[in-house]
Amino acid sequence: MTSPSEQKFLVVRLSSLGDLVHTIPAVAALRAAFPAAPIDWVVDRRWSPLIELVTCINQTIPLDRSPRDVLSLIARLRGMRYTCSLDLQGRYRSAVLGWLSGAPVRIGRAAQSTREPGAALFYTERVVPTGRHIVDMTVDLAVRAGAKPPPEPQFQLRVPAEALQRVRQKLSRENIDGAYVVISPGGGWKSKCWPPDRFGALAAAIERAHGLRAIINIAPNEEDMAREIIRTAAPSRPVALSFDIHELAALLAEARLVIAGDTGPLHLAAAFGTRVVGLFGSTDPARNGPLPRGLVVQAASDPSQLPDYVRGDYIRHDSYSPAMLALSVERVLAAVEQEIGITA
Repeated sequence: MTSPSEQKFLVVRLSSLGDLVHTIPAVAALRAAFPAAPIDWVVDRRWSPLIELVTCINQTIPLDRSPRDVLSLIARLRGMRYTCSLDLQGRYRSAVLGWLSGAPVRIGRAAQSTREPGAALFYTERVVPTGRHIVDMTVDLAVRAGAKPPPEPQFQLRVPAEALQRVRQKLSRENIDGAYVVISPGGGWKSKCWPPDRFGALAAAIERAHGLRAIINIAPNEEDMAREIIRTAAPSRPVALSFDIHELAALLAEARLVIAGDTGPLHLAAAFGTRVVGLFGSTDPARNGPLPRGLVVQAASDPSQLPDYVRGDYIRHDSYSPAMLALSVERVLAAVEQEIGITA
């Protein structure tokens, strides 16, 4: 049996932004249990800048897609002689990476608890998670590795000073030198999004009531969405800007409030302790809600009227879900007023 002083951990969670954020508490719990152990994290190169901000790991190991790069990575992992790998994603690709690392102990979710049940074939230990939130489910795997469940999730992240300076310069060029709110209207699937004209009406109401301008965080191919928000917000003056991951972290960490659907920026903002209003329709906030806290707005107050959250109902559709369309501007604005009142 490997002693605690000899442990060497490989964490595998490859994507995406929100899921990576929700993985951090499991890694923080592992660090608390093994303060001197090397803990390295393999992640898709696109998201490696985020993992560089996680303070409780030793190395960020980017994964590229070319066969040569993958072979080089496997050789590197085997050379590290990890004692334990944790597949915190539960997909074939992540499970195979843990297996190819050569770690003698490989922990992942049991077949009935993962989207790709065959991935469990590559583990030596299979865990049936007991929690309902994805953070709790992930922490359960760290517990199997020897960690203790934390009283509340710990998001050990830093804000890069140089990125913070760049963000302040960007905002200053838009004549924003004080408090601001962030609207992040995009999402992995349109069914998780709220219509841009409603975000525009919301931005206008916030600026009228509180003098807070809205920063619209846009990703590539979201320019049309941003233009519609700006058009419907007139004569208020929201500004649409794009940020790299380090800049996005700085922007969200300093925001007065962040408003978004079930997306990565919402979860990253909450992880930094920023007040957030999360708009949920086709995904379950009990499983995917912002942590350690956040105000969630849903279409129905009666649980019998909520979606049943069977994956595929609305989640991956390329159209607005009825549950998101049922969210009125007035209901979201009431939640915003509540959170702005707390931060005033």
